[in-house]
Order: sequence, then structure tokens, then C-alpha cells
Amino acid sequence: MNKEILLGDEAVGLGAIHAGLSGVYGYPGTPSTEIFEFIEQRTRKGGNVHAFWSTNEKVAYEEALGMSWAGKRSLVCMKHVGLNVAADAFMNSAITGTNGGLVLAVADDPGMHSSQNEQDSRYFAEFALIPCLEPGDQQECYDMIFDAFELSEALRVPVMVRLVTRIAHSRTAVDTREPREQNELKPDKQIRKWTLIPVNARVQYAGLTEKQPELVQRAEESPANALDLRGGTGVIACGLAGNYLFENLEPDHDYSVLTIRQYPIPPEKVRALLDRVDDLLILEDGYPLVENRVRGLFGLEGVHIRGRMTGEVPRTGELNPDIVRKALRLEPLPTACDAAGDLSNRPPALCKGCPHTDSFRALNDALEGFDDPQVFSDIGCYALAALPPLEAVHSCVAMGASIGMAAGAAHAGYSPAVAAIGDSTFSHGGITPLMSAVQQGVNLNVLVVDNSTVGMTGTQRSMSTGTTLDKIILGTGVSEDHFRVIEPIPRNHEQNVAVLQEELAFDGPSVVVARRPCIEAQKKRAH
Repeated sequence: MNKEILLGDEAVGLGAIHAGLSGVYGYPGTPSTEIFEFIEQRTRKGGNVHAFWSTNEKVAYEEALGMSWAGKRSLVCMKHVGLNVAADAFMNSAITGTNGGLVLAVADDPGMHSSQNEQDSRYFAEFALIPCLEPGDQQECYDMIFDAFELSEALRVPVMVRLVTRIAHSRTAVDTREPREQNELKPDKQIRKWTLIPVNARVQYAGLTEKQPELVQRAEESPANALDLRGGTGVIACGLAGNYLFENLEPDHDYSVLTIRQYPIPPEKVRALLDRVDDLLILEDGYPLVENRVRGLFGLEGVHIRGRMTGEVPRTGELNPDIVRKALRLEPLPTACDAAGDLSNRPPALCKGCPHTDSFRALNDALEGFDDPQVFSDIGCYALAALPPLEAVHSCVAMGASIGMAAGAAHAGYSPAVAAIGDSTFSHGGITPLMSAVQQGVNLNVLVVDNSTVGMTGTQRSMSTGTTLDKIILGTGVSEDHFRVIEPIPRNHEQNVAVLQEELAFDGPSVVVARRPCIEAQKKRAH
């Protein structure tokens, strides 16, 4: 056994490698990105683990499912909103089942540090009727990957491992194990299992529901769900919240505690806790999933339930030791000094010399003659153009939504309706809405800011940049007369403004590509 200092993301990656991983799939998204990058870097020389970024999360999940079909162990990693994109394949994979172990590592973002929402992926696991493991520290991130692969192959279902930002991006020492050999190639050629036409899907779904008692029993027996009965005040602590709880308790505390790190929720242990206590605090980093289930599934007569739904724990945002301490009704710990309250805000900004700055300056000037232009933006670092000094974009909702929303606004008669989207986001979610807009002849203008990389998450490879991007755009049916490429540099400003103005004057779909490499990516490549 060796020790390594690892991020939670890296511990998941190393656990997967040591558990006999054959392929990792994903799309970059904070706070999950480092899982894939760690595996890719660690296995690059060996060459026995497939690691190549996918076009989007749905593609990544389908590729991982294909490797599972072949009998090999696969890991697919994404952030919580990425699971929305992969949901079609994910939900149906629970019905097809698996062959080789298939583990989905999802990193949620309570507090929305770098996300549009703070949705809780545990609901997806419950919705799909599959097990979910929720590590409470980096050691469990490593160990639970072994458990997840074993569980997947034993039950023949995908297994979710759910992280949160503080686990994913904090670092500590992790004890490692002897690596396991990869599975041999043994494809599962049961056509009825894998072909979800209704006559087969009904049988497969019935089989999935029949597995549920075993999932519950495994959760009851799992050491990840530990019950310690002491006094009449109880706490249920899920995942990382358990760390925050025990930071605030003395070893000889008199709380009855149930820690939950494997789902489904273990009903017998919950009932045993409720039989002991008359006051119960529920701590979970994310939505009040356990709190709602405890309220709904158990009688609760004589037990006072406290948590996110009652206000003792904030309804939104991530937990921390101080929030938990207050919920425990303990006195605040002394601090060395009072927190400063007069510090200026330092919002994120585009990098100095970023090509997007020149692109949006040109767009702002091109739109000056319009009374009320609307620029629908997309997910990427260019969404920072919404902030001063540019204030150039006016929405940011979901991957590819810029083009779809601009088209919808144009359908309603709004003009000009402009969409701004990055090169990688375009291949992820922008191709299909552009095809739809072109087929309808919608009056919208698309600005594709092509910086040749996935800049927001660390300059990963872009699937659609340069001439590849140009061919894809023209392949959607955009007229060559209204497909333009500009170079966003200061000396080209007036020329770029003129190009944008010409396309804004056109009544129909047009695309302008503003192409210049990301300066941070250029720095990395230079070294």
C-alpha cells in the first residue's frame, strides 16, 4: 500500500485505473474535469486505457456503455448539468443493464461556483433505479470506485458515484491498493437485452424493478451507511456533510448518528434511528432528498425533523462546518479576527488579450444602430462578456441554447436576434438548432467565437475548430454568401464591424466565425 496526495477528482481517477479500467469518457465541466485529465495523463505511456474527450456528455455515456457491452470496465465523468445532456442514454442504460462494470462519476456544484444551477444528481440515480455512492472524503473517493465497479458487475446495472465541489477540488493523502487486471473482452450479445423495442423493454424494466429489494438490502448492509445510537437527538449526515458534523462533535458526544453514503436510503437503519430520537437534524450537501423521503416514508409521530425544508439549514448553497455547527445549536467557535466586510468585489473577467474581447467589441459597435438588440450567449468563458466593461451578451442558459433561443425570438418577430457561441459548445449543442433555423429560413445571426480550444475548463481539445468547424457550419445548409470568417484583432476592428453589419442587414440565417487562438492555450503549447 502506498500513499498519494490527491484531489477528490484524482482519487476517483486513480481508483478507476487500479480497479481495472479500460476506458474513460467525458466532456470538460467544472468540477469534474480533473477526473478525466488525471486518467489520461497517468495512462498515456501505458496505452491500455482509452482516454479521449467526447463531443458531449451523451456521446461520452454511449461510448462508455459500448465498452461495458464489450465486457470491459468503463468510467464516464461529467458535471451535474452534463447529466441532463446524457440523460437519455443514462436512463435507458439502467433498463438494458450492463456487462462490464459501468460507473458514472458526477460532480455536483452546490453553491453554483461555476454552474447555472445546483441540481442534485442523487435524484437522477433514484429516478433511474440504480445505486448511488456518495464519498465523504478523498479516501472514499478512491475506495468507492472499487465498490462501484464490483456493484455494477454484480447487479448488472450502472452505478453512480456522486461528488460535490469541495470533495472534488480539495486534496489529502490517500492509501492506494494493488491494481487489478482489466477484464477480458467478452461481449454481451443478448439481442433482446440490448434492443429496447417495447416487447423487450418491458421485460428488462420488470427485471430492473425486481432488483430493487437487493439494492436496498445492500445499502442496509453496507459499511458506508453507519448507525451509531446514543442520545435522544439524532443526525442523518450524507456524504461530505458527515465530515462537517464530526468536526463539530467531541468523541464522547451524545448524538445518535446515521451516516449515509450509499443509496437507496437504508429504511431499517432510518427506522431504528427514529425509534431512538425525538429530534432529528438532516444534513445533506444539495437538495433535501433524504429529508423529504424521511418525512414521506416514515410515520414521524413524536419526532421533530429539522433541515433544509425547515430553515435550520439554508435552503440553497453548500454546507460548511459553521453552518452545521449552528444547526446543531452549538455556540460559534472563537475566531482570530472578524471577517472584513468592506472588501471590493472581484468578479471574473476575460483574460488580458483574449480574442473574445475584440469579437464582442466589434459586435457591440455593429449593433449600435439598433434600438434594442438581443444577444443570446452560451456556456463558455465568453459568457463573461455579460459583465462590464463589455456588457455584450444578455442570456446564458444551456449548452447550445443561444441559437435555439435566438431562433425562438426571431419566430416571435424580434429583431435583431443574435446568438454567440463558442467552437466547442457549437459541436456540443449548437449544430442541431442551427440546422433547424436554416431549414426554416429564420432571421437570426450567429457569431461563433472560435478560439481553437475549450478555454473555460482548462484548454482541452475542441472538436470543431478551424476548417472542420467551417465545413460543419456549411453542412447545416448555411449559404456560402452568408458565411463569413473574421480575425478579431484590434487592427481589424473597423473591417470586422462592417462584416457584422452586412450580415445583420440580411433577412435570413447567417453565421460569422471570429477566429483567433486562445492566448492561454498558446502559452501552454509553447511550453
